[in-house]
Amino acid sequence: MPFRTLTLIGASALTLSAAVIPAAGAAAAAAPQRAALATTTLYYDDSQAAEFKSAVIAGAQVWNANVQNVRLVEAAPGTTAQVRIVAFDGWPQSTLGPIRPGGRGTVWFGREAVDEGYNTTRIAAHELGHILGLPDAKPGPCSSLMSGSTGGVSCTNATPNASERAAVEANYGGSAAIAAHPLVGGIVTDTP
Repeated sequence: MPFRTLTLIGASALTLSAAVIPAAGAAAAAAPQRAALATTTLYYDDSQAAEFKSAVIAGAQVWNANVQNVRLVEAAPGTTAQVRIVAFDGWPQSTLGPIRPGGRGTVWFGREAVDEGYNTTRIAAHELGHILGLPDAKPGPCSSLMSGSTGGVSCTNATPNASERAAVEANYGGSAAIAAHPLVGGIVTDTP
């Protein structure tokens, strides 16, 4: 420590202060690094999302604004992504996660739901919720993102409620969460 040249009379008090101040400063400086290390980043490929690309980006932004333990980031062209988004003509469906780095999942963004009038951002956020490990909560109110189509065609709520946010945070809450929640891998189809 740089404070070792202090006189003996005040050395114990000053050494204590010197030891506490750098340790507290180091802990404060390390906190953002620990938080950054605790965040799981999942990359998604929306190159096959067709007309739903902007809805997918909005759905990912919803999750990024509401949870801290996981981030959904658009993959650079030509790079590997854990989540693939594909537009198709059926009902929306997804791989049930939680998807982990190195894992793979797919969101099939179904035009059938859009043709019936369901909100595209809500569909995207809901399907990404499956990727993050949330099952359907049907039937359910519009205030529940995972209620999906049972929220009704007029429901535009794309924001997860408190319990949905907490479940995703728990799914990505560190190595214990990874061991406790292995990839389920089944496909969830969101029909009314």
